[in-house]
Amino acid sequence: METEVAYELLSALRVYKDGRVERLRGTATVPPSLDEKTGVQSKDLAISPDSAVSARLYIPRAALGSPLRLPILVYFHGGRFINYSARSPTYHSYLNTLVAEANVVAVSVDYRRAPEHPLPVAYDDSWIALKWVASHSAGNCPEEWLNSHANLEKVFLAGDSAGANIIHNMSIRLGEEKPEGIEVPGAIMVHPYFWGNEPLPLETTEPEKRSLVERSWNIVRKTDIGCDDPLINPTMDPRLSGLGCNRVLICVAEKDVLRHRGWHYKEVLSKSGWAGVAEVMDAPGEDHAFHLFNPTCDNAVNLMKKMVSFIKEGK
Repeated sequence: METEVAYELLSALRVYKDGRVERLRGTATVPPSLDEKTGVQSKDLAISPDSAVSARLYIPRAALGSPLRLPILVYFHGGRFINYSARSPTYHSYLNTLVAEANVVAVSVDYRRAPEHPLPVAYDDSWIALKWVASHSAGNCPEEWLNSHANLEKVFLAGDSAGANIIHNMSIRLGEEKPEGIEVPGAIMVHPYFWGNEPLPLETTEPEKRSLVERSWNIVRKTDIGCDDPLINPTMDPRLSGLGCNRVLICVAEKDVLRHRGWHYKEVLSKSGWAGVAEVMDAPGEDHAFHLFNPTCDNAVNLMKKMVSFIKEGK
């Protein structure tokens, strides 16, 4: 086995010269289950065998015996497009709680990851997942949880970090070519993975911190324009005003290097001519993805309450 390293990304990834990829975090998985604490049932399924897109579905067990239809939450996990999956213990636990609190059916998307599958593969997989959800609008598709228990007129998008980046790009695509059969009233972007070649006025100028973000992006996306690519710098996208949802919640954290990009996104989006409403929730004293790794702290509890409120206001 080849042991010589071609390149690595601190604490995230090591790629060997023979092409072998070693992920340094987020590799643990847990099976779907009935979570006794929350009463949420989950299962795994293949969305598209042709493209290897899969998902983990969640539903409050009480909903299985009810005629009521629940909103759908389509969730995209984070990890710089490199690490973690829908089967990661961290995301499984968080989705169990979120589904129970918000009383929704959730589809946690397992998109293919870089560097084996560089962008735009993750976007294409995520779009396939959204179209698969929409295909259940007639109630005669293979997934019974969606056929019988989901309200496709209330589809919310949510995700963190790279997942929040995916949400932005799915929202742009929804504005251009919305799949028939679904309505997407709102999107929740938690600590969105946005950046740019030039620092914002209050953003860090430390070369080491900036280069880590830039190297991460260059690994997952082969481009000559770096972090001014509209896929990671939405302010460079002339289609921004066509965002395909009516409400956006942007969650940021005070110590997160990406924090100012979230605020800037809100400002530019609000001035773009987009007809919707955007708001920002800032978590004092917290860093990137704190809510996943310390879900019982006060700020994480407040974030969960805000997300639940955002979804319920959209009902």
